[in-house]
Amino acid sequence: MQNRRDFLKTAALAGGALAVPMLGGCALGGSRPRGHVVVVGGGYGGATVAKYLRMWSERGVDVTLVERNPQFISCPISNLVIGGDKTMADITMSYDGLRSTWGVKVLQDSVTAIDAAGRKVTLASGGVLSYDRLVMSPGVDFMFDQVPGLETEAAQAVVLHAWKAGAQTVALRKQLEDMKDGGVYALSIPKAPYRCPPGPYERACLVANYLKQKKPKSKVLVLDANEEITSKKGLFTKAFEKYAGILEYRPNSELREVDAANRTAILEFDKVKADVLNVVPPQRAGDIAAKSGVKLINGRWVDINWQTFESVNTPGVHVIGDAIFPAPTMPKSGHMANQHAKVTAAAILNLLAGEAPNPAPVVMNTCYSFVDSKNVIHVTSVHQYDAEKKTVLPVPGSGGVSAAANEIEGKAAMAWARNIWADMLV
Repeated sequence: MQNRRDFLKTAALAGGALAVPMLGGCALGGSRPRGHVVVVGGGYGGATVAKYLRMWSERGVDVTLVERNPQFISCPISNLVIGGDKTMADITMSYDGLRSTWGVKVLQDSVTAIDAAGRKVTLASGGVLSYDRLVMSPGVDFMFDQVPGLETEAAQAVVLHAWKAGAQTVALRKQLEDMKDGGVYALSIPKAPYRCPPGPYERACLVANYLKQKKPKSKVLVLDANEEITSKKGLFTKAFEKYAGILEYRPNSELREVDAANRTAILEFDKVKADVLNVVPPQRAGDIAAKSGVKLINGRWVDINWQTFESVNTPGVHVIGDAIFPAPTMPKSGHMANQHAKVTAAAILNLLAGEAPNPAPVVMNTCYSFVDSKNVIHVTSVHQYDAEKKTVLPVPGSGGVSAAANEIEGKAAMAWARNIWADMLV
């Protein structure tokens, strides 16, 4: 009975990808707002905010989405491509729905400069866009300078991260296919926070699952800079036990240097030579956010007003998704970026209409992790704005984790993916 209750709770929260966060004013039918919003980045946050600004304003607000890639490629589910269970086609979607259904102007371009005082952005193509409000959803960029030996493009072409779904996803899969039976795959995990807390552990499981079936003499080494597994610890510990003999987990294994030519990870007291070395570098807010003049915390993450996701020091500029400094226990996940986007869309519409934003927005998160091609574990959480502390805090008693990995949640995970992609792009 407990497992059934947990599953029903998970299913309800999975539907939260489609849920409307608590709104106020125009988003529910008050004064119809007008204006032009430029959105930078077409991922889980940017695509969602672009769509919902058009939908909730009944097309009263013009939206221009600037995205450098021609298509959306999902980071969630991409580990299944690396493990050989999905293809890139399975995680790639078009932006045509945003254009044709919602009238979003989608530009394949990138923003090179932001003039917050003049409310203008400059494009790499040379164009300039004026805006009433700007939303940046730039994701993360990698701090290669923090990993000696990995600063050059040549080194990065050998020692892959595959932490942005795309060409490196395909390349890492190819490296695993080419690896000899009896080879070593080593995965280096940076200290938290980083994009998708359970993602590295999911990847380790899926690679181990592939090797167990196809190259059983091989080994997976997980070199974790953290003291322990940072997400779903008990569940991933059980999953790792399933791969005993193939997978070895080493906590407190912070990477100090990389010898790319020899595919060697250099730790404080050890050197690990691998046939496939997969290094996930430390991360920070995407370049355009870091260079835009918005306030950063620890020189890495954007400081925002949690009611509106507006930069604390740059009026009219909102930042969502992985680029922001996380609230307590709030993960950097695709589902959470989708939720940030909806709160931001509602706040912008209220502000454009001269109305106050919702005083207590609520967001939720569901994160699924595959431990093999069919069995999945999840974690869920609900978070609400606290006016006294001026941050978003977990709601007591909300959320939860799987009792154990199972195939039912595997089906729920794929349903979640289909639903959230439709919620963003269709």
